[in-house]
Amino acid sequence: MSQSPYASSAWYRPMHARHAGEEHRTASALELFFDLCFVVAVAQASAAFEHEVTAGRLGHGLLGYALVFFAIWWAWMNFTWFASAYDTDDAPYRLLTLVQIGGALLMASGAAEALEHGDFTVITWGYVVMRLAMVSQWLRAAYTDQERRRSALRYALGILVLQLGWLLRLVLPHDGGVASFAVLAAGELAVPVWAERAEGTTWHPHHIAERYGLFTLIVLGESVMATAVAVTTALHSHRASGSVLTVAVGGMTTVFALWWLYFAQDAPRRLRTQRTAMLWGYGHYLVFAAAAAVGTALAVNAAHATGSRALTDHQAAATYTVPVALFIICVWLLHRKGTHPSAASGLLPPVAALAVLATTFTPFAVLCTGVTTSLLIVTSLLVARRAAVRDT
Repeated sequence: MSQSPYASSAWYRPMHARHAGEEHRTASALELFFDLCFVVAVAQASAAFEHEVTAGRLGHGLLGYALVFFAIWWAWMNFTWFASAYDTDDAPYRLLTLVQIGGALLMASGAAEALEHGDFTVITWGYVVMRLAMVSQWLRAAYTDQERRRSALRYALGILVLQLGWLLRLVLPHDGGVASFAVLAAGELAVPVWAERAEGTTWHPHHIAERYGLFTLIVLGESVMATAVAVTTALHSHRASGSVLTVAVGGMTTVFALWWLYFAQDAPRRLRTQRTAMLWGYGHYLVFAAAAAVGTALAVNAAHATGSRALTDHQAAATYTVPVALFIICVWLLHRKGTHPSAASGLLPPVAALAVLATTFTPFAVLCTGVTTSLLIVTSLLVARRAAVRDT
């Protein structure tokens, strides 16, 4: 096994681009620690979303969740792609990452206020701290990596200008509302497209796929925690009933099926060109947001089963079935292009998503969703085995 040139830390290394075909490229311990800190931000956003939903403010909570989760996802995503190309693991790199972790924790502390009351002051400052640290990283890359200097400078300039925009947004009446957020978010999404058109960075396909898989585990882990809370509620609440147990069983079954579905995909195969990688990476906003929302919905349905009546039965069920169906559809869309599936296997995910949505109108929607997603996995395996036998 070849030894990576960045296998051990140092005081300083020139920030040269890492080779896109580097062997045995895996997530570093620092990246795993970075993800661990983002668990806090995801958990805070999910908890605030749950509070809004159980209070009967579903529309308000959904909008706030979409905005807050964008900030969390985008900050994580930018660090991930930069690290894939320029992780030197020296002292300056680690210290700047520590600053980004501090920003992530500041974002987490402001997530509830932003989602519940529309006050983005704390979360904006946390976001800006993270992004300014990223500007410093890109300037380091521009100084050393002359071949990709234009791309690095474009990243630094674009990010810096947008951070000024985020801070100016705070002084607008009511923060400028959703419109100002949408304009700045569109600008954030446009920066990588603009910057990569210069020379393009040397991100590593297998490393990126692994990093996205790890973040998927983080957001699915929120659902596992919600399932554990549902079980605890069923065992200790004086109003516990069999319906709470169906939520717990259906939730755990669904989460396992979603995990299976996601990791059955050959992600590195989709990351062959800049365009497809960009679409794949951006599309994961819905994958991550839906996966985290599943955990929130499990908690909502557990509370509904023990007597909370802020939502109707169908509304409570929809908070669960919609994100599950969205997850299935998004994973299918992100991986279907470029493959040649049979007609049967190609139709299975959308049919399963429709079936999941139909369970909204059943008495035990969470349990029925668990059964439906499990059938999707079993049927997919049978179709794949039949195709393999036919081809031999």
